[in-house]
Amino acid sequence: MGFVWSLLGILSGAFIAVQAPINAQLARALGQPVAAAAFSFLSGAIVLGIISVAVTRFQGVALDWKAPAPWLFVAGGVLGAFYVTLSTILIPRIGAAALMAFLVAGQLIAGMVLDRIGFLGFAVREISLGRVAGAVLLLVGAMLVRLN
Repeated sequence: MGFVWSLLGILSGAFIAVQAPINAQLARALGQPVAAAAFSFLSGAIVLGIISVAVTRFQGVALDWKAPAPWLFVAGGVLGAFYVTLSTILIPRIGAAALMAFLVAGQLIAGMVLDRIGFLGFAVREISLGRVAGAVLLLVGAMLVRLN
């Protein structure tokens, strides 16, 4: 099953690579990157809402629409909005490959820090020499992609 999860992770990364140029094209059409990001989020929210209702109905789970969401859970959407907006702005300036390289490098570095502090109660994983070497190599690779 670990192989399937890994393939789904790769597929998710590929979706990010395709999403950024689509949003950049939308920004050109609308004349505004922030409007493109908003439209992207709106369309995604509508699709997720439909899927959420369908899945909960299929599973027979009642939705509790009155339950308040802690600020931390809302922060996920805010971070996503920044990601989509910045990606939409950056891709025409640095290109798809460079953007993806820097995104992966940023994800790896943030992931290592989150693992180290046990963010949100997840298991703590130490920052080893191998992990640091991998992050440095990824950053160097990102710079090579950007500069060439």
